[in-house]
Order: sequence, then structure tokens, then C-alpha cells
Amino acid sequence: MLNLKFVDGLIPVIVQDVKSREVLMMAYANEEAVRLTRETGFAHYFSRSRKKLWKKGEESGHFQNVARILADCDEDCLIYFVEQQGAACHTGYLSCFYRTLDGEIVGKLMFDPEKVYGKKGH
Repeated sequence: MLNLKFVDGLIPVIVQDVKSREVLMMAYANEEAVRLTRETGFAHYFSRSRKKLWKKGEESGHFQNVARILADCDEDCLIYFVEQQGAACHTGYLSCFYRTLDGEIVGKLMFDPEKVYGKKGH
């Protein structure tokens, strides 16, 4: 295995759809999250705000089956190629990159986040 470089215990992870190559989201993983992702085939991350490990889809049911993981040349960033079940973004959009800098919505809304998460601030 490569010698991944974690900064403050974390490594950035870019998430792309394995078929369309659309960028779905960006998150961080710690060593345990990377290990669990490899062992289970489901994407795991580390939440900086909640300061805890999480499995994508554990609340929403919108899991990410990881088909492949690539590391960049410096070994300090990963790409997870996933089969996305439902939406990747907690705001209800397919991708977290659903709007332009001017605020124009260009992404596809997949679900109402309040119905999935309630009023927990997701």
C-alpha cells in the first residue's frame, strides 16, 4: 500500500460517479475511514464539524458503493469512484456542485432534505 499523507489526521477525498465521471462531492477521511471503505466497499469519511467517522448514506440511505480508489502523485489526496445510490449532497442535489458562483442552480434536485433529515441543519 502507498504511504498516504494525512494532514492533521485527514486526507481530502474527491468523489466521482464511476460511469459519468461527474464530481459528486468532496470530503475528508482519516485512516480508519479509508480502511473501512476498503474493507466494506462503502464510502466512509470523517466529519470535521461533528468530529466523528461516518458512513455515507447511514442517515439518508443514499450509500456510495466504491468501485475504485486512486491516489494522486503526492499521495495526499484520493478519488473514490462510486456507484451513487440516490443523491450525494445532503441538500438533496445529486452533486454537491449544483450551483454557479452567481448562485444559478444547475444541478438536479433528488430529494427534500427536511423529509430525510428533519430540521437537524443538514
